[in-house]
Amino acid sequence: MLEQLKEKVLQANLRLQSSGLVILTWGNVSEIDEETKLVAIKPSGVPYENMTAKDIVIVNLEGDIIEGNLRPSSDLPTHLQLYKRYPTIKGICHTHSKWATIFSQANKSIEILGTTHADYFHGDIPVTRILSEQEAREAYELNTGNVIIEKIDKKDPLEIPAILCGGHGPFTFGTSGEKAVENAIVLEFVAEMAYYTRNLNNQNDLFKTYIGDIHYYRKHGKNAYYGQVKK
Repeated sequence: MLEQLKEKVLQANLRLQSSGLVILTWGNVSEIDEETKLVAIKPSGVPYENMTAKDIVIVNLEGDIIEGNLRPSSDLPTHLQLYKRYPTIKGICHTHSKWATIFSQANKSIEILGTTHADYFHGDIPVTRILSEQEAREAYELNTGNVIIEKIDKKDPLEIPAILCGGHGPFTFGTSGEKAVENAIVLEFVAEMAYYTRNLNNQNDLFKTYIGDIHYYRKHGKNAYYGQVKK
């Protein structure tokens, strides 16, 4: 079932390791099948070097295992909350990448300070509040999804396809699992640049909103003109 989707999700997960965003078994990628509304996700705790497409777990939006002999990622409830709330999200990536996690642990958003950031994220990358003790003890992963939704609210998550969970780490989104991983790679890059930029110059108003808008809309939206026209 959904063999092509499982292979795509496998390759997206393997790219996390090859990109240096994860160590050990940290991190996970999922993707939802638009037609069946089934989700393919990395199995929990399986080393990347041992993982095959057969290990990818297929679940429904209630979290029931439809296919697979392994447990799905422990972050599955977070992924499912986001898929159910935002139909535009087709892929989700979670890592504990160094620089994005530093901002998460500091409970600081990653402000937009230049055009590299603006090419992918239309504004500051926000940070969620930390879960209350009751939320964490009752349903940690599900409520992680809820505080992400609380922060995104009614905005389009694909305009800023990344969020930092306070005290935890980053989640990124995309039109596929592969795109979510790409956004995680860029997120890590801009997080490191933001850290050093502010250490070099901590003055206010380092970047102009209109420049950010121009760069973002060069790549996104109906009037985008970056790259080649698809035939």
